[in-house]
Amino acid sequence: MGKSQKQSRRELVEKMQRDQARGDKVRTRMIIAACMVVGLAIIAYPAIKLIQDSQTRNQSITDLGVKASEASCDAVIDDKASGTQDHQPDGTMIPYPVSPPSSGPHYATWAPLSKKFYADSDRPPVPNLVHNLEHGYTILWYNEKTMNDKDQVALVEKISKAKLPDSANTKFIAAPFKASDGGAWPKDKNIAFSHWSGNAQGQTTAFGHRQFCGSVSGEALKNFMDKYPALDAQEPNGG
Repeated sequence: MGKSQKQSRRELVEKMQRDQARGDKVRTRMIIAACMVVGLAIIAYPAIKLIQDSQTRNQSITDLGVKASEASCDAVIDDKASGTQDHQPDGTMIPYPVSPPSSGPHYATWAPLSKKFYADSDRPPVPNLVHNLEHGYTILWYNEKTMNDKDQVALVEKISKAKLPDSANTKFIAAPFKASDGGAWPKDKNIAFSHWSGNAQGQTTAFGHRQFCGSVSGEALKNFMDKYPALDAQEPNGG
């Protein structure tokens, strides 16, 4: 092989090596750029969520969901209450006579006071939530149809983070209610409010209150909480 042929082959090899090096640099830069984009997204998402939550906290619940007149809400049902300070051991099966419960025996432990929204994955047992009712909480229960609608669940969660009326005294929880938790709800009703009143209005008998609605309505919820305020409870202190 002549010298010129060897030189040509060496030049070709060197060119291929240079092209390979350039290609490696381009790929490296692309990988770094992609990692930076992903990293920025990971950092930005919590920041955006915090900003959104901050904005929601200053928003009235009446601005969320449909108007009360459009929520297909039934009249409030008054249930004769029972179970005041009737604490049962955790794990005890408690058959509530109405669905969702508005009073009754319950577990000694409350659901965490700082948590306003529950998904199916983290909701405590119903008897824990009934204990919250005893202390003046209003609970918004949403059924399985709502649970399967991401937009509706997001709306319920947003209501739980929004500005509650003064009558609620911050005592509010939104939680799912499955068919296995109790009896069937009225047809086409996907949302229910419940509250356990005391004797604050001169009543000789305490009552639980329930209202069923077809759609999520912050205005309907406010109307219910104004009618049955947190201080009208079996044990209004605490929480």
